[in-house]
Amino acid sequence: MDVQIRPLRREDISRVSQIERQAFPTLWPATPFKRELENRRAKYLVAMDTGSLREVHQDREAVPPPPRDPVSGGLLGRVLDGLKARLTNGVPDPAAGPEAESIVGFLGLWFMADEAHITAVAVSESWRGRGVGELLIIGCLELAMASGSSVVSLEARVSNHVAQSLYLKYGFEKVGIRKAYYTDNREDATIMTTRPINTEEYQARFRRLKECYMERYGEVIIRLGEGEETAVDPPN
Repeated sequence: MDVQIRPLRREDISRVSQIERQAFPTLWPATPFKRELENRRAKYLVAMDTGSLREVHQDREAVPPPPRDPVSGGLLGRVLDGLKARLTNGVPDPAAGPEAESIVGFLGLWFMADEAHITAVAVSESWRGRGVGELLIIGCLELAMASGSSVVSLEARVSNHVAQSLYLKYGFEKVGIRKAYYTDNREDATIMTTRPINTEEYQARFRRLKECYMERYGEVIIRLGEGEETAVDPPN
């Protein structure tokens, strides 16, 4: 499957906000992703459609570059570029580029003591039912293990049996109910928590589940941090 997991970046915010509105139309207020990026306790992962991104790059390579502008390419251009960088403090333009536009889902995670708490999982409507949500859960568990968390927890609507089945598959257990948790219709939430994820028993189960996933979807790449890459290969 041509989907890759990596951390959320500033330039992704517009696209991720769009997916959030699509998945949770009644959510208010919206998640302040810019502030979340600055929160040391929060981590966000995005799922990126690398197939469509590759097509964009190929199309760009097929088009010859425009003639070089003598102003923008000369001394004046370099001075203006330097001035722009100073005015923006070197922060990249938040407008979504091709890579951000290729995002098809995201997952939010908060770290509290030895617990990692999933705050949101959302997948673009056209990509639902294609394994993206499951891959985000795999990436989340990898990140929680790498961060030294002992357990992972979340809330799910009591009516969302599809999501609950996925979480049960990965070792989450129903441990309680939060009454009237969702503000749009006062629906209850099912509280779900894993058993300790740092045990050999859980990690052996997790490895088997990843193998089953790769048998179905093929190799995927999960980046837990910038510059870090984990290739998960299908079993031989």
